Amino acid sequence: MCGIAGLALKQGLTPDPAILHAMLAALAHRGPDGQGVHIADNVGLAHNRLAIIDLATGDQPLFAGPTTLVANGEIYNYIELREAHALVCATGSDCEPPLHLYRRDGVAATAQAMRGMYAMALHDRATRRLILTRDPFGIKPMYLAEVPGGIAFASEPQALLAAGLVQPVVRAEARDELLQIQFTTGAETIFAGISRILPGETVVIADGAIVERHRRAALPEGGPVAVTEEEALARLDAAFEDSVRLHQRSDVPYGLFLSGGIDSGAVLAMMARLNSQPVRAFTASFDVPGAADERAAAEAAAKAHGAIHTLVTVTEAEVWRHLPKIVAAMDDPAADYAIIPTWFLARRARQDVKVVLSGEGGDELFGGYGRYRSAMRPLWLWGRRPRATGAFDHVKDVLREAPRTWRDGIAAAEAATALPGRTRLQAAQAADIADWLPNDLLTKLDRCLMAHAVEGRTPFLDPEVAACAFRLPDNLKVRRRTGKWLLRAWTARHVPGAQPFAAKQGFTVPVAAWIGGVGDRLGPLVAAQPGVAEVAKPDRVASLFRNAAGDKHRGFAAWHLLFYALWHRAHVERRDVAGDVWQVLGG
Repeated sequence: MCGIAGLALKQGLTPDPAILHAMLAALAHRGPDGQGVHIADNVGLAHNRLAIIDLATGDQPLFAGPTTLVANGEIYNYIELREAHALVCATGSDCEPPLHLYRRDGVAATAQAMRGMYAMALHDRATRRLILTRDPFGIKPMYLAEVPGGIAFASEPQALLAAGLVQPVVRAEARDELLQIQFTTGAETIFAGISRILPGETVVIADGAIVERHRRAALPEGGPVAVTEEEALARLDAAFEDSVRLHQRSDVPYGLFLSGGIDSGAVLAMMARLNSQPVRAFTASFDVPGAADERAAAEAAAKAHGAIHTLVTVTEAEVWRHLPKIVAAMDDPAADYAIIPTWFLARRARQDVKVVLSGEGGDELFGGYGRYRSAMRPLWLWGRRPRATGAFDHVKDVLREAPRTWRDGIAAAEAATALPGRTRLQAAQAADIADWLPNDLLTKLDRCLMAHAVEGRTPFLDPEVAACAFRLPDNLKVRRRTGKWLLRAWTARHVPGAQPFAAKQGFTVPVAAWIGGVGDRLGPLVAAQPGVAEVAKPDRVASLFRNAAGDKHRGFAAWHLLFYALWHRAHVERRDVAGDVWQVLGG
């Protein structure tokens, strides 16, 4: 896990080292263990290192003949790649085998061979090409911008902004998406002029311009394949064990983010199976009476597996103290309230470990969300499109203009992923994996962990696990209004004392209660912020905050506006966010 950046200019131009160092400075939190800059001809590469594997010789850039590589992420099957292809490597780095594979087999074969999370840049001086590639689930980020003389790239948009390569201009369409559904979709970011390399995409740049684009799919094609429950359980057990085994490869201590749910509980069970030492597990809870934080279930799971369990209690006072810098970490904005416990968990985990595994992807691959059950039914049987309404559809007359095109990106993903042979359930899952997963859940995980130089790993988001899960029959995903059926059945078989078919309590960050308690004071401050004043009516914002507690729709809408106010201040106004919420919004 690291931070990378670079410039690919027209022939005859030389990258400015000052710009590369400015981008590295903006990405310093992603890699405090080392720094490297390499300029050759018209290409400049920069790398901040978070040392996880091969602590002694794994510094980047890496070199092989005329090819140079910088990467952010981990190639989990690097040992198998070295052995299977008889690669002679100069280091023990997990990122060196792809460098040699590219030289021998080319771009497509190299991308297909890798199991891992990565955003990678390869400069081939022989062909005068820069190749940028991203893992198929989009676990690791990479952003592009056209700049005078060529193209710049970086692990985070804020590096491009900090270097002065792009001005922070908000795209209204993406802002409306953010306010309505808490994340933005597609290739274009909220910043005009900055785009994402899509999950699984490879971009080839020559003479300062993009000349090729290719894409590796995260999911297998085709509809469900007939399989018995026993066969499916055996395949899942084998694929999941292999994935967790690979995801535990590390030369530094690792642990687990543990909720009380099925996904992280399954990861804990598999880690306990594979480790001779107790697993270190970290769980968030809240200081609000009755908060649905799954604390009891997490404690029971940790005890059953002999884990060293750390409970991180998130208090309201701590939230108000740190929220400006939590939001500032989300430069590609995702207003998911789970950024709050994730940031605090990462801060505490960094005291004991440098790597954490988590359960992201379990719901998407195994059919866990309630919206999937609705999507399975035809519209005439009360079926419903996922995300048919947005946050401000439930709270009228707060925004100056009702968002009209906010669902276009979701509709585009739905159309693109509804391939022939797929069921309604598969299509809904694939649409989530295309946008919701990389642009909300994985962005949250990446930014909140990297703010504390912690690497996050997601063993469900592995090609072999996806191949096992996605083409399961629908009734092995959803049965009798219960989602994730197969994963629950696996848990019942392999986790003694678990109750995987019990009603789910759920995990809710009590933002509505926190906001409602200080709404009289907070509402006017949010309403006065330039970003909010541009899109919302000040008197209605103040009223919304006063009445945020006790109504989930008002609570969500108020939280989205609070997030946007703080985000806009940090990344558009480029103003200081040092201090608590009151100091930042009142300053």
